[in-house]
Amino acid sequence: MLAGVELGGTKVFVLRARGRIILDREMIPTTTPLDTLGRAVEILKDWDAQEAFAAMGIGSFGPLRLDSHAADFGIMLPTPKPGWAGADIWGTLTAPFDCPAVIDTDVNGAALAELRWGAGAQGPVPSDSLCYITIGTGVGGGFALNGRTLRGAMHPEIGHIRVPRAHGDSFAGSCPFHGDCIEGLVSGPALAKRFGVPGHEIDPNDPRWDHVASDIAHLVSTILLSTSARQVLIGGGVGMGRTGLLDQVREKVVTQLGGYLSHIDADSIDQIVRPPMLGDQAGPLGAVALALDALEGAGIA
Repeated sequence: MLAGVELGGTKVFVLRARGRIILDREMIPTTTPLDTLGRAVEILKDWDAQEAFAAMGIGSFGPLRLDSHAADFGIMLPTPKPGWAGADIWGTLTAPFDCPAVIDTDVNGAALAELRWGAGAQGPVPSDSLCYITIGTGVGGGFALNGRTLRGAMHPEIGHIRVPRAHGDSFAGSCPFHGDCIEGLVSGPALAKRFGVPGHEIDPNDPRWDHVASDIAHLVSTILLSTSARQVLIGGGVGMGRTGLLDQVREKVVTQLGGYLSHIDADSIDQIVRPPMLGDQAGPLGAVALALDALEGAGIA
């Protein structure tokens, strides 16, 4: 029996699974750390009393300290989420349970799930490396390379990469740290500021979508060139919610790469830059994948 927690900025999924099959799932809103983590622990305690957990996987929004040698391992670093800076995610969720556990970002977990059971597992040759991008309230990116998530002192923060700006695009960006980093250009709040109306009211034919597609394509091209990922999956409310945007991004990626990566062309790009296959299950299954890694690390699997 495995325990999983997917801690998001607006809601939390607490789940238990046997193998990769999710048996039970509870959703709670993300409020304060004390209330949110406390409620999650109570749910887990009830389940653990019924059948003890063999391992736990935690996928959390960031930024998190993921260096296991650091004094603040598993603690939330400075974040725009009010009240969450300094929250002890790891200690609070794992202390009551006597089982191996792994903590990572929610997007790293989603990337791992997609690699093993989703887009990476499809096709004639399973993928060994992919990037999972979510574009919504912010821009996050997770990597599963050679079967493991990418992490070090922290975790990838691709949302704060700067990209070349499209010709004629004068939007200053909305990131409080960097202005026109990719999150400041294409996240949901950035689009509302760029277009001057809430996201659901933006005209799908507005020519400024071409600038947005260019920005996202430059991010994708950077990832393909710097990591050799076989696939880049684009999800989230913005990533999956705009008909035609993904096709624009694909076309621009091929143009931007200029034939330098010979395996990427107009015929192959649809399988390389694509939506996630697991949809909204990628996050919860990511927590399960992390729990399975905890089992393996403990020599149980």
